[in-house]
Amino acid sequence: MADIIGLVLPFFGMILLGYVVAKITKQPVEALGWLNTFIIYIALPALFFKLVAKTPIEQLTRVDFIVADVGATYLVFCLIFALGLWLRRASVGEATMQGLAAAYGNIGYMGPGLALLAFGEPAAVPVALVFCFENMLHFMVAPALMALAGGEKRPAHQVVGGILHKIVTHPFIIATAAGFAAAFAGFEPPQSLQRLIDYLAQAAAPCALFAMGVTLALRPLKRVPVEIGYIVPAKLLLLPVVMYLVLGLAGNFDPVWVYTAVLLAALPTATNVFVIGQQYGVWQERASATILITTVLSVATVTIVLYLIKSGLLPGDPFP
Repeated sequence: MADIIGLVLPFFGMILLGYVVAKITKQPVEALGWLNTFIIYIALPALFFKLVAKTPIEQLTRVDFIVADVGATYLVFCLIFALGLWLRRASVGEATMQGLAAAYGNIGYMGPGLALLAFGEPAAVPVALVFCFENMLHFMVAPALMALAGGEKRPAHQVVGGILHKIVTHPFIIATAAGFAAAFAGFEPPQSLQRLIDYLAQAAAPCALFAMGVTLALRPLKRVPVEIGYIVPAKLLLLPVVMYLVLGLAGNFDPVWVYTAVLLAALPTATNVFVIGQQYGVWQERASATILITTVLSVATVTIVLYLIKSGLLPGDPFP
C-alpha cells in the first residue's frame, strides 16, 4: 500500500500545488493562457506522438478494444442522460451535460502520466486509443445533442462541419494520427528531434496537473448540485466497474490494457465538460462543482483502484 500512496501522492500533489499557488498569488484566469497553450498544442501532442510512434502497427488497430471501451463509456453516459431526463426532469441540454460529467474523464491531462507511472510503457497504446476515440465521440455527441436541444443555432450542415473540423484539427488527435503514420512507415526521428520530443513529453504531465490545480482554484465551489448524488458514484465507481466487465466480455485483452482502461475510467470529470457547458450556456456552475468534487474524491478512488490492481485482487481477465 505504501508503494501505491507513493505513486498517487506526487501525482495529486502537483494538482494541490497548482491550487495552493493560485490561491496565494491570486493571478487572474487569463494568466493561465500561455501555459494551457503549451500543454494543449506542444507538450501533450509530443507525448502522444512519442507513445504511438514506437508501437507496432498491429497493436494500434485493435478495433475490438476500441469498441468495448467506447461502448462501456456510453453505457454510463446513456444511463445518466436518462436519469437526468426522468429523475430531475432536465432538458436535453442539461441531461447531456450530466451524461458527459459521468462519462467524460480527465483522460488528457491526468491519464497518460498516471497510467505510464503505474504500468510503464506497455500502457502507452491503450492510453492513446482510449484518448483518441473517446474524445472523437465526445466531440460528436455533445454538439449533436445540443443541436437537438435547441442550444445549437447553426444549420445542420454547419454543425456537422464544425464537428469534423474540431476532430481533425485537435492537436492531440493530429499528434496521434502522426504517430500512427510514423509507426506504419517505421519512421524514426533524428536524434536531435527525438531529444526535443522527449523533453517536451516529460513536461506534459507536471504542467497539465499544475494547470488543473490552478483551474480548480479559480472556479470555487458555490453550491453542491443535487445531481452530484448520482453523477459522482457513476463517474468514480460505476464507470470503472462497467469498463472492467465489458472488456472482460469483449475479448482476451492484455491485462495491462484492461487495467489501463479501468484506471482511466476511474479518473475525475474532465475540465472540458465545463468548457462545453460554457460554450452552450448550460449547466456551467454545476459542471464546475462536479469537476472539483470528483477530483477531490478521486484521490481515494484512484488509490483504491491501483491497490486492487497492484495487489492482484483484480484479475486481468474477469471471465477467464
